[in-house]
Amino acid sequence: MMARVEIVFYSAMGHTEAIAQSVRVGLESVDGVEVGLLRVDELADDDAWARLDRADAIVLGSPTYMGGVSADFKRFMDQTGSRWYERTWMDKLCAGFTVGGGLSGDKQSALQAMHVFACQHGMIWISMGVGVREPGLDRLSSSIGMMAQAGNAPVAETPPAEDHATAEAFGARIARATLRWGLGRA
Repeated sequence: MMARVEIVFYSAMGHTEAIAQSVRVGLESVDGVEVGLLRVDELADDDAWARLDRADAIVLGSPTYMGGVSADFKRFMDQTGSRWYERTWMDKLCAGFTVGGGLSGDKQSALQAMHVFACQHGMIWISMGVGVREPGLDRLSSSIGMMAQAGNAPVAETPPAEDHATAEAFGARIARATLRWGLGRA
């Protein structure tokens, strides 16, 4: 049986989508995992929601705007009320990533919002899991989820290679966790 992971994200300028693609590369580097990408604006379709319902794990991705998730991503979160009420995503695995322009940019607050959202649904959160002994990874020192910095530059220039490598390592961790704890939960 294959584990199913869906990445649901919002990206205005392309930076968050670029990191979503790197998370996907990491997920697909582990045998036994199927990966889907969903932009929040694709969720008008019932089939897209069904993909999230069937997933063994959901990875959340949003740019950090004004110290939180983007309004478009928050709208997605708010649209899950019936799933919260029915406990549809209870015990499903979840993880999150964010991209901000500045070095800090309050990205931690955006990840905390995703973490609280997952806990509201009774989901099981997968942390970053990258240690200080892994050079070239997690340059922004995040433990709750994956952070990247866009630096307000074009997507062809940022986020930097270290952030993409971190996103790939994070994706591989999510894949391993899903195979270990989440397979067949959906």
